[in-house]
Amino acid sequence: MISKDQLADKVNTLPHNPGVYQFLDQNGSIIYVGKAIDLKKRVSSYFQKEHLDGKTRTLVKLICDLRFTVVQNELDALLLENNLIKSYKPRYNVLLKDDKTYPWIVIKNEAFPRIFPTRRKFNDGSTYYGPYPNVKQMHQLLALIRELFQIRTCALDLRTQKLEQRKYKVCLEYHIGKCAGPCENLQTQSAYNQTLQAIRLLLEGKNFSLIQQLKKDMLAHASTQAFEAAQRCKELIDALGKYQAKSMMVSDHTQNFDVCYVEKAQPDAWLSYLVICEGSIVHAYTSKVSDPLDVPLETLYRQVIPQLRGHFESSSKEIVVGLNEPLLLADAKSLFPKIGEKKQLLEMAMNNVRHAQLQVRKAAMNKSTAVQNAPMQAVLELQSALGLSKPPLHIECFDNSNLQGTNPVSACVVFKNGAPSKADYRHFNVKTVVGPDDFSTMKEAISRRYSRLKAEEQPLPDLIIIDGGKGQLSAALEAIEELGLQHELKLIGLAKRLEELYKPGFSRSLILDRRSLALKLVQQLRDEAHRFGLSHHRNRRSKTAVGSALDQVKGLGPKTIEALFHEFKSMAKMKAAEPELIAKKIGAAKAKLLFEFFKNDEGSLK
Repeated sequence: MISKDQLADKVNTLPHNPGVYQFLDQNGSIIYVGKAIDLKKRVSSYFQKEHLDGKTRTLVKLICDLRFTVVQNELDALLLENNLIKSYKPRYNVLLKDDKTYPWIVIKNEAFPRIFPTRRKFNDGSTYYGPYPNVKQMHQLLALIRELFQIRTCALDLRTQKLEQRKYKVCLEYHIGKCAGPCENLQTQSAYNQTLQAIRLLLEGKNFSLIQQLKKDMLAHASTQAFEAAQRCKELIDALGKYQAKSMMVSDHTQNFDVCYVEKAQPDAWLSYLVICEGSIVHAYTSKVSDPLDVPLETLYRQVIPQLRGHFESSSKEIVVGLNEPLLLADAKSLFPKIGEKKQLLEMAMNNVRHAQLQVRKAAMNKSTAVQNAPMQAVLELQSALGLSKPPLHIECFDNSNLQGTNPVSACVVFKNGAPSKADYRHFNVKTVVGPDDFSTMKEAISRRYSRLKAEEQPLPDLIIIDGGKGQLSAALEAIEELGLQHELKLIGLAKRLEELYKPGFSRSLILDRRSLALKLVQQLRDEAHRFGLSHHRNRRSKTAVGSALDQVKGLGPKTIEALFHEFKSMAKMKAAEPELIAKKIGAAKAKLLFEFFKNDEGSLK
């Protein structure tokens, strides 16, 4: 790379001629390609003034070298600039944001050619139509082709030498009338090619020409009294007419032209591009455009149009644009219509841009609002579904856990403003219930929870959810009535099977819409209560299971057992330890009792 002084000398010696210039960074990579009527004036402008735009200032800082090519006129400069941008894809040139690969429809170069969609083009002599930004439209077109014409879909090798071996049999497509059976020589190559010619007209958007050709064929068949063939042509004409009605038909004339509308909207620009073939819109494309240097609108048009024409392989000689001033384009003439169909098409492109911008803004706004408001929206939906007088901003949910009646616990989770308030979660070790009794367990937990809140004058919840059916709900209501809080507290029961809600005093259950936010909030409460209660239950059960074996040793109290597990962690390690070590920890007499127990009950080690 050259020094700054050498770069300045290079700029000062540039000619006052049309040409193309390239800016390079310190790695020798091309970062910008531009054209100019006067190379020296244009390139010097980058270095002789302070640019207001930050992107241009960044570009100038990165320039470490430049190259230029002098051409005869501005049109040559435009062509060369376009080719260089396509070849090098410089970082600071205008590039289409949406550069994903769109599908094509290919007519394969083979005997009895197949027609199918593809996202890859090969230089194999096949014919490719597209690309299709609207994939749904492409599949509709393929479906129409397969409905109207008998085209094979199999991948058999149908070359003459293969057909002569007579190894192929017709498939289901033949029997349902979708294929004419070329695999058994039931259709000639010339007849197949005739069908292909009609399909090519359809794929090229020449519907008008195809319909005119079919009308001639229909009259010819009718004149020779081939009425079935004439009827087939008539059916094809009717089907094509319906297809045209569904497609965007904009003119009755056989016109071919493109429509391009570009609008600058910081920090990006937007464009809409339409390709019109025989009065029908065959391609419609709307996208953001990167505008890193904040170039004039005319420059945006000149740079995106060649890219899009190449992308859609358009050869139209006329392009309708949204600029009143004529554009200098390499192989087409620009037009700014003031009335008529072309004006309406330009307005359609403008509307496409407006709708695309609005869609992006709405999507961003809805996403932000949905994230912020989803919890409160769920709370309001639940209020409406349950007919509550005020939104249930404070909700508590209860669930029981036990294993065949052992280690019964209850859990209470708290949601405030539709979100978990984990600091307020509580669990209860059931004290008064013996055996598996869910109803009594629920009653004890409810009684203990709200007697304490009442005594401490703490705020009561707006809604209580009982994880269970009518039985658990009745037990909870009984506890609430004994506390005298039946008028202050609202309770509902949630049945697990169908996720029905039971309200006190109503015989029928309430089933919320599966997609409603209210049901999702209730499910979240239920799942959280189940998780919290089950976790506590497992902890209790684990502790009980560990201590139960040593509880059988008479003479070892809870504190001694706790000290042993604190020191040795497991019963297996206790047995493996030296007796003197255990005796030092709990005393010789207790150590003797422990080892006698180990000797008599080996199974307790597991």
